[in-house]
Amino acid sequence: MRRYLSLILIAPALWAASSGSFRGRHYEGRGDVEYLELLDHSRRMFEADPEFLNVPMLYMPKWNGLVEGPTWGAWWIQNSYGTTYCALPFYREPVLTFLMNSHDLWFSQMGDGKREGCPGQRHSWVAPDGQLCDAALPGCIIYKQGDGRVEIHDWGLEFTAAGLLLQAEALLIGRDRDQVAHYLPLLERSANFLETRRDPANNLFLAGPAANLLAPSYAGWRRPDGTYGQAYLAGLSVTYIAALDRLIELEKMTGATAKAELYGRRRMLARRGLEALFTGEGYLIKSLDPDGTRHGVYGAPRHGYFEASPNHDAICFRVVDQAGAERIYRQIAAIPELRPHGFILPNYPSLDDMYLPAEGLWRFGHWVNGGHWSTCEARMIMAYYRLGKHEDARLSMRQLMRFARLFRMDNPLIEFGNAVYQPNQPVNITYDAFGPPAAMIRGLFEYLYGAGGLRLIPHLPPGITELLQRDPVRLGNKRVYIAARGKGPVTAVLVNGRPWRQFDAESVTLPYADTPAVARVALGLGDGKPRDFKAPREEEVKVKDPRAARWVEFKQRLEAAGFGGGYEAAHAGLVAAAFGAAERRAELLAARKLAKLPEGSQAAADRLYVETAENLAAGLETEMKKYDASGEERKRRIAALLPQKPAQ
Repeated sequence: MRRYLSLILIAPALWAASSGSFRGRHYEGRGDVEYLELLDHSRRMFEADPEFLNVPMLYMPKWNGLVEGPTWGAWWIQNSYGTTYCALPFYREPVLTFLMNSHDLWFSQMGDGKREGCPGQRHSWVAPDGQLCDAALPGCIIYKQGDGRVEIHDWGLEFTAAGLLLQAEALLIGRDRDQVAHYLPLLERSANFLETRRDPANNLFLAGPAANLLAPSYAGWRRPDGTYGQAYLAGLSVTYIAALDRLIELEKMTGATAKAELYGRRRMLARRGLEALFTGEGYLIKSLDPDGTRHGVYGAPRHGYFEASPNHDAICFRVVDQAGAERIYRQIAAIPELRPHGFILPNYPSLDDMYLPAEGLWRFGHWVNGGHWSTCEARMIMAYYRLGKHEDARLSMRQLMRFARLFRMDNPLIEFGNAVYQPNQPVNITYDAFGPPAAMIRGLFEYLYGAGGLRLIPHLPPGITELLQRDPVRLGNKRVYIAARGKGPVTAVLVNGRPWRQFDAESVTLPYADTPAVARVALGLGDGKPRDFKAPREEEVKVKDPRAARWVEFKQRLEAAGFGGGYEAAHAGLVAAAFGAAERRAELLAARKLAKLPEGSQAAADRLYVETAENLAAGLETEMKKYDASGEERKRRIAALLPQKPAQ
């Protein structure tokens, strides 16, 4: 029998929050020290760090981007969805470039009605114009979900809607005119493709087997003759509406009023159609067959499971109003079996409408049928924050930290979210698994980006009375630092020490045109008085490792030549930081300030640190060779600044 890592929840009494002050690398404040520490640990996972697995470890030199994981050599929409959405406001260079290069694997190879996705390979289809994919890598894009009875699968419809949402969100945050001009026509093609599945009779969207995000858990409509056809998929409506919200804002930002109105009408109709997929209790079913059969009505004799994804996504992306969000949450809370270990499951009880029996890979609690996916947990945590359910978020992050401390950030998680999928790997790391820490950060202020700028909606845990977020979030090329004092509604705001009038009890609005290049936003909540603060200075990490010296020098040369604010200097800085993290980790282990990992994992974890630094260096070296060979003067000047390799 295969042995799986099993993690048992510790009784809540052992985790009682202490009240006091906390100062971490990324967060400081007063009140609930445990929550503040969880926030700090969350943020540390997105940069080179000597203690925690971190996103730079997923760097792939082959495309100068990110990869799902060492055993998953491509870039998936579904798997990256929750993590990327939640991390986008605070991602910065060079990870932003890495991420956009990974996204471009989808958009540079998107369906056009002519292109063969993976020439010469088993799953090589010619997809309709605008179709995105399940996953992609250079020279290959997989337009359908590739497991199970692939011959009956529909195109990856909800994948396309999610990819559209992610890229539109990235463009709204970045506000880069050149990027918007490049990607907006591609996003419009994806939206137009999704419109081909709208049924004008009811404004719902038809989707066949495996067209959902957690494919192939959805089989579509099982016809009387035993074949499978298209049904109305709730998740597709929810994700498409959320994507249209962002596409409309992009069109407004570019002045395309007619297009904004067109997509606004489509969104209105999609919202109207979605009403047919709610139950009397106010939550969404999974799907509706053309013959009227409803799937996902909890407790029904047939198809009587609860489907989590469309419901937590409807809260996360504000597809439902506050009253609707509360109704959905009440149903989730009424089914404790949905969260047996603090993580949300995709369904409870077992699915009875898959096209294969619930056994083997498809058994309940294992994969897409009741296994846990951190990409979904990220969106669930965003829902918790919106509704003020901070204890639910805390329980989720505690469970994540049990895996993180053992270097077991795998996905999916089996045993209903309590064990890793690949136990025979010495360590596990996947991009999905960074979803909960990303959501812990984004949930604090939600960050609603639009054509005009940014809206902050504070969701501070009630036990935190004072908070300073030491890292800025992005608003175009501007940096926004945030601090808050007190509890309750927003009552006063300072921006760079001056009173700011653009707020109400729920939120603070930062119009792009009015927001300073470096904005210190201090919030007063309830009786709390806002207090101006200095924008925290990023500490320069001192690295003794000689392998880092060349990259430190490169960064210094770039800064001296006026290129210090670009991707290239940031990449060089990350190389040095990665070598520094490996060096610092060795020091901490030698001083017994870090707990040893289980036998078999320690050496692999230490090796991963060195390999990460070497991969980042190799990737930048390759990019500089491309720069040197390019016809662009700026790139050639940058490449010329790279110091020669030291003699061996």
